[in-house]
Amino acid sequence: MSILKDLNINYTKGDANNFSGRKTALKNQYWHQDIKVSHIDDIQFNSETNIGIIGYICDEGVRRNKGRIGAKNGPKSVRNKLGKLPIHFKNKNITDFGDIICVDENLEDCQKGLSAIVQKLISNNNFPIAIGGGHDIAYANFNGIKKALKGKQKNKIGIINFDAHFDLRPLETQANSGTPFNQILTENDNVDYLVLGIQQQSNTKELFQIAHDKNVNIINSFECDSFNSDIENKLNSFINKVDYLYVTIDLDGFSSAYATGVSAPSPLGFSPNFVFKTLSHIFKSKKVISCDIAELNPTFDVDTNTANLAARILDFIVVNL
Repeated sequence: MSILKDLNINYTKGDANNFSGRKTALKNQYWHQDIKVSHIDDIQFNSETNIGIIGYICDEGVRRNKGRIGAKNGPKSVRNKLGKLPIHFKNKNITDFGDIICVDENLEDCQKGLSAIVQKLISNNNFPIAIGGGHDIAYANFNGIKKALKGKQKNKIGIINFDAHFDLRPLETQANSGTPFNQILTENDNVDYLVLGIQQQSNTKELFQIAHDKNVNIINSFECDSFNSDIENKLNSFINKVDYLYVTIDLDGFSSAYATGVSAPSPLGFSPNFVFKTLSHIFKSKKVISCDIAELNPTFDVDTNTANLAARILDFIVVNL
């Protein structure tokens, strides 16, 4: 029986045609030569850790949040760039399990669908990497992790979010791309939240107050010029308090010099060098259980630079697992 039964969504299995690149007589030189594709219902448990990619074709949360529509096309753009990248890792079994697709503006069922897939991936010893779509992807990813860890004695989850925004807006009538972490913190006690890259001009006083009231750990954008001992110590303090880490990267946290193709661009923000060095340190903890990349909007991308950045982040995650 499909795990997506009774949900008002569309699902398409992985497609090798989404990955293309330079032809070569040598095998396993580029991503497009090595990646596998499958249907999520065909997944089987493997004693070795595998990596499962899933697309979240949804910008309904962005639309509800009055953002720039187009993030639903992010996964396709990332895959196109990813297929062309050379491989610098060994013995890693990577499968693309296709896309969850939002229909009839039903954000909630789309989130439930991604959550079910993340849960199944983790339960079958796969490391999920989800590609959005709006940052409402975070609520779905977190709930999938939570369900997969249910019953474990040690299951405290720490969320590390690279983002210019808190995404802590109160849920008034409907969830959107600005509410996921408020939803998570309101519904769960056994979770800590750290945001790197917060910009004062991108968040209201109310959101800073909510962050204070919910004990959110904050590293503001001015502290993110470089990865230094202060950043390392703050990360270590956070990591040591939790059992698992969920890492989510909102591309609008980057300066628009690096990422024009996002839902909410800003001239301020961190650099790719900062994010790569920070991710490298986080992954050394061996506590990361799932990741996602959110808010790529190809409609506003320049020379597909933002898609290329997202693909390189995904590749970096795989290399450092």
